[in-house]
Amino acid sequence: MRVLVAEDEPVLARMLGAGLRREGMAVDVVRDGNAVRDLLELTEYDVLVLDRDLPGTHGDTLCRSLAASDTRTRILMLTAAGTLHDRVRGLGLGADDYLCKPFEFPELVARIQALARRAAPATPPRLRHAGLTLDTVRRNAERDGRTLSLTAKEFGVLRVLMEADGGVVSAEELLERVWDAHADPFTGAVRVTMSKLRAKLGAPDPIRTLPGSGYALC
Repeated sequence: MRVLVAEDEPVLARMLGAGLRREGMAVDVVRDGNAVRDLLELTEYDVLVLDRDLPGTHGDTLCRSLAASDTRTRILMLTAAGTLHDRVRGLGLGADDYLCKPFEFPELVARIQALARRAAPATPPRLRHAGLTLDTVRRNAERDGRTLSLTAKEFGVLRVLMEADGGVVSAEELLERVWDAHADPFTGAVRVTMSKLRAKLGAPDPIRTLPGSGYALC
């Protein structure tokens, strides 16, 4: 899941970024509206967590512009203004959900996950392919009944491969969907993670490497 957090308060921005990454999300964090606009032109996110009162381009302007586009990105608006009028106005701008500050972090995670399910094509909560089982809700993975202890990146890579159901997934797509904007496309991050994932999956190797094209499940 790819999430963009736009929050101008530095402590809260750092806490949100760190907390959501612990939940296995690929998270980019920015602190002004102009940076949001620039990143949205480069990357399609599953969810934008948008502080309403951003410096630079205001959150209302960003929300209205994104809602009018054909993007699948869902918008969760954050604000300290919690009156009914404020909530109605925020939703009227095109936000998909609205959360007032202060909020409980587990509720934020649940709302982001719910919006991400709406952003992506419908997939079953439990994915299966040739002896592999992936529970996307509980974040559990098994192979032939054996529980796999996967890192967040390994789980994300396996999920993308299983959603492709045997189709080829390029290294660029894996980097786009599992890592954040700080990932260097010229590093071996995908290759290293793939190697570690294969070791945990065991023999026979269920992942094919197609030189020049990417990876696919057998």
